[in-house]
Amino acid sequence: MILILILKSMRPQQWLKNFFIYAPIIFSQNLFNFPLLIRTTVAFIAFCILSGSLYIFNDLQDIEEDKQHPQKSKRPLASGRLKKSTATVSTVILAPLAFIIAGTLNQEFFIICLIYGTLQIIYSLWLKYVVIVDVFVIAAGFLLRVVAGGLVINVSLSSWLLICTILLAFFLAMSKRRHELVLLEHNAQNHRSILREYSPYLLDQMMAVVTASTLIAYSLYTISTETINKFGTKKLIYTIPFVLYGIFRYLYLVHQKSEGGSPEALIIKDKPLLVDIFLWAMTVVLILQFRR
Repeated sequence: MILILILKSMRPQQWLKNFFIYAPIIFSQNLFNFPLLIRTTVAFIAFCILSGSLYIFNDLQDIEEDKQHPQKSKRPLASGRLKKSTATVSTVILAPLAFIIAGTLNQEFFIICLIYGTLQIIYSLWLKYVVIVDVFVIAAGFLLRVVAGGLVINVSLSSWLLICTILLAFFLAMSKRRHELVLLEHNAQNHRSILREYSPYLLDQMMAVVTASTLIAYSLYTISTETINKFGTKKLIYTIPFVLYGIFRYLYLVHQKSEGGSPEALIIKDKPLLVDIFLWAMTVVLILQFRR
C-alpha cells in the first residue's frame, strides 16, 4: 500500500513529458538503431525516477496549498494518506538512484540531470513565486529533456528543434496557469500566491503570441534548407496540418472545456488530440525512414 502511494506521489501520468527525450533519436533518423534506442530508453527511465522524486519533494513543500485545491487535495501527501517522513525517505532514495543510472550513460547526460534537478529544487523553494520566471522554469524543463535526449546518444541538436520545443513548452505552461486561475477563481491566490500576478486576459495574450510563434517556427523548420539537406526530403511540410490541428484542439479544450491543468492527462483523455499526435509521429517517422 505504501509503495502504491509513493508511486502515485511520483505522478507517473506526468512522465509523458519525459518522452521529449526521444525527439533527438527520431529527428536524427536513429529510431531503429537498437543500441541508441536502448540508451535513450534507459535515459527515459532515469528521468522518470528523477522527476518522480522531485514531484514528491515539491508536494512536501506545497502540502498546505494543495489542500486548498479541489484536485491536488486528493494527492497522497495532501490527503494525509502518505506520511511526510515516508515521502522524505523516498526522495532521498530515488534521486540518487536516478543519478547513478544517469552516470552509467555518460557525463553529459549526468550533468543535464543535475541541472534539471537543481533547477526544479530552486523552483519549488523560490522561483515558482516569481511572476513570468515561473513559466520560464516550467518551459526549461521540457527543453532540458530534449537536450538530454541528444547528449545521451551524442547527436547534435537542430536549433529549430530547440526553438519549437521551448515555444511549445511555453504554450503548455501558460495553459496550465490559466486553468488554475479559471478553476480556482477567487481562491486561486490561496492555493498559489503567484496566481494573483496573472489574469486570464494576460495569459490569453501571452498564449496568442506563443501559439503563432510555434506554428511559424515549425513551418519554417520543415521548409528550411538546413532541414531539407539534413533529411534529404521536402515532405516534412505535410506534417504541418497535424501540428495546426493539435494546437487548435488544445486551445479549444482550454477555452471551451476549461481543461489544460494537466497536459499529460489531457492528452490521454482527449481521443482526437491523442490520435492527432499519433498520426503526426507516424507521419514524421514514415517520411524520415522512407524519404526516398
